Amino acid sequence: MNILGIETSCDETAAAVLSDSQGILSNIVLSQDEIHAPYGGIVPELASRHHILSVAYIVDESLRRAGIKIKDIDIFAVTQGPGLIGSLLVGLNFAKGLAFYFNKPLVPVDHLEAHTCSVLLENQDISYPVLALLVSGGHTTLFFQKEPLESQIIAKTRDDAAGEALDKIAKFLELGYPGGPIIDRLAQKGDPESFPFSLPQMTDGSLDYSFSGFKTAALQHIKKIGITKDHPRLHDFLASFEQAVIRALLSSLEKSFNSYTPNSLILCGGVARNKKLRKAFEDYADKVSINSYIPSPEFCTDNAAMVAVAALEKLKKKKTAGTTRIPLDLNAYPRKPN
Repeated sequence: MNILGIETSCDETAAAVLSDSQGILSNIVLSQDEIHAPYGGIVPELASRHHILSVAYIVDESLRRAGIKIKDIDIFAVTQGPGLIGSLLVGLNFAKGLAFYFNKPLVPVDHLEAHTCSVLLENQDISYPVLALLVSGGHTTLFFQKEPLESQIIAKTRDDAAGEALDKIAKFLELGYPGGPIIDRLAQKGDPESFPFSLPQMTDGSLDYSFSGFKTAALQHIKKIGITKDHPRLHDFLASFEQAVIRALLSSLEKSFNSYTPNSLILCGGVARNKKLRKAFEDYADKVSINSYIPSPEFCTDNAAMVAVAALEKLKKKKTAGTTRIPLDLNAYPRKPN
């Protein structure tokens, strides 16, 4: 069975072909970083317009690299949400058109669930239940999963996502876009203990995340010391800020570990490419003697292979109506439905 995955939830136009017997046959991602860099962030209108211009070419290229024809696709899979509504609708309507024309099943996929399934692209023997920490530019969520796609939210951000906080500090310092990878690179030259950052505590006792306080504290350091992109203490400041974000991310994971007693730990999402976060996550897993799984960097950022593998899991569990009908009334959603 061949599955064509399509992902357009934000600013990457992506398509992938996944075989249930041969694995990933192709995985194409077209980034819009150069388009949005002058604005220091994603402009939704520009993102959706460029998806319109690119989606057909990216799908065609994914089929070409997979060495198959569109008629050889058995299942179409597409991100339904959450994300930017204009971007989502481009991919969703394109996938519906393909499914209708070729009379093949269409499987809608939740973007967050796709990220948690990304580890399955390279690991088929993960022992569940798991604690899955998803960290990206738009989402920071800790899940407990008894099985793939069976997710319970343990903690989520109440304001900025971790990746968003990193991007905003990079933007303020005029370091470039996207800011997360730039901070990851520059922070390697700094001392993470140079600047103090306190972990936020929720007054209601929840494990939720809050990164707006980190951002405010960072801006206070910047203004007090006069940090710029050419300041001699820039690397120390970035290393300290990055380390504070990582401490906050792992704090909720550590606090929930004994309560949920998982068999494995998963780290996923675009920020999971961060080298220090990956190491800190693996070090914690070693400390508690448990297996940990992190996707390769190419599968951390938004991609369509994770959409395809999530669809495959849905089909295995018979959790989709796409196997029996083409849901032409399917609509996108910008936020996770309650």
